Amino acid sequence: MVSYRLMSEIKVMAFVGMPGSGKGTCTDYLSRHYGFPVIHFGNMLYEEMQARGLDNIRDEGWFRVKIRDDEGPAVLARLASKKARESLENGSEKVVLDGLYSWSEYKYLEQEFGEGLTLIAVSAPRRLRYGRILNRRDPHRKYNSASQIRDREIQEIEDIEKGGPIAFADYTVVNDGSREKLFKEIDKIMAEIGSEPA
Repeated sequence: MVSYRLMSEIKVMAFVGMPGSGKGTCTDYLSRHYGFPVIHFGNMLYEEMQARGLDNIRDEGWFRVKIRDDEGPAVLARLASKKARESLENGSEKVVLDGLYSWSEYKYLEQEFGEGLTLIAVSAPRRLRYGRILNRRDPHRKYNSASQIRDREIQEIEDIEKGGPIAFADYTVVNDGSREKLFKEIDKIMAEIGSEPA
């Protein structure tokens, strides 16, 4: 529970978690039922890859590191921050960030939004996460084996410090059951933050 600040101050909600944990399911729910705009870190990365003629699966791991090496570890956070401010200036009550990856990105967003930022971690057992990923239909996010997913996770933990924001989250939701159960947990967080469905 985030009790050290006023809930009305929270303007940006960043969802963090390992692949297949259910971040996208949560952010899609907030978009549909609360009307909050969602900024996807993964989509920004894929847009950059497509602009350079790269393959989303084959090249994702090394490019995720390369773009941070070339343009700074908080490059995606800078892009997301700009989009979030535009949404807030245009009247959005809150903005949702889907897929904050690294500790550097978190530090950048905290500097930008201060107490207006909250982190929500989505967690699930690894076997469930891997099963979800292997069953994805989206060809841009499809993996062919558990070892391929594991390699990606290790790269994210070791090279871009993905564990930091997950460990530092203000809220943690365990997504190991039905979607209805997950959405009830999200509703509880939104009620505490002071938001109601649209």
